[in-house]
Amino acid sequence: MRFWVFAAAINGVIAVAMGAIGSHMLSHLPQDRLTLLDLGADYQLWHALGLVGVGLLTPYIRANRGVGLLKMVGTAFTIGIVLFSGGLYILALMGQGMVQWVVPLGGTMLIFGWLGLSACSLFIEPPERDKK
Repeated sequence: MRFWVFAAAINGVIAVAMGAIGSHMLSHLPQDRLTLLDLGADYQLWHALGLVGVGLLTPYIRANRGVGLLKMVGTAFTIGIVLFSGGLYILALMGQGMVQWVVPLGGTMLIFGWLGLSACSLFIEPPERDKK
């Protein structure tokens, strides 16, 4: 649980910082590149909230398969953030380049994360104290 909340917080910090950097320090970039930077920051921040959800759900998943699936969801979100948002940041800062192919791969990982999270709903059980 702690790891996913920590990962969420770090991603939140990076997303806010990248948004601020784009708004204040990189305003000289062409608008299309600033749009990429903003999109990367938005997606990173939204998926940081997804990681918070993974962390908060952890104590409510009882089945071993559900726990494994929830770990895969957190991993998919983390990899997706790095590839999607990170790829957009690189494209925004450096222009077109070799990283273009990682952005769709990152987006696919984010989609898999949300699909996995929906499947995790099948394994949610209330804690023992709430079953009475």
